[in-house]
Amino acid sequence: MSDESVLTDEFLRQLINVGEADILVGVPTYNNAATVGQVVQTIRAGLLKYFPRERAVIVNADGGSRDQTPDLVRGASINDAQVSTDIQALRTLHSISAEYPGEPSTGTALRTILASADLLRASACAVISPDSTTIEPDWIERLLLPPPQIRRPPDPQPGLSHDSRLLR
Repeated sequence: MSDESVLTDEFLRQLINVGEADILVGVPTYNNAATVGQVVQTIRAGLLKYFPRERAVIVNADGGSRDQTPDLVRGASINDAQVSTDIQALRTLHSISAEYPGEPSTGTALRTILASADLLRASACAVISPDSTTIEPDWIERLLLPPPQIRRPPDPQPGLSHDSRLLR
């Protein structure tokens, strides 16, 4: 299945509204309303705490849930400068959800998430199960940053440096 057939017109419109993203966290779902809300809120808290300056998006590739799964994911969006859980977001955090065509399939959900990361030109991408109810916000930092041994050294000119946590 090609990327074009995985990304529906509705989903492409949502991606266009996002523009570009530095970070994408994907959540593949199918009737996960009982757990996905908690997981997405934890992802959101981790993004706000560890990546407040990056353009971030949570992408839900849904297999046709008949419960409230997509609505719970979309509810994690926040606007610029909105305060959430005592952490100030410096950028908009998008949270989008779309049903992919065909039967529920982990492979199709992953292709949808990875095609989204490619189209949004994300520098970092993580995929988290909607059943990961033990997830903690610091997992987001560990999943999205490269291991310390391959991070770039600090900028030798501190006066000219900028926050580029994804490139360290």
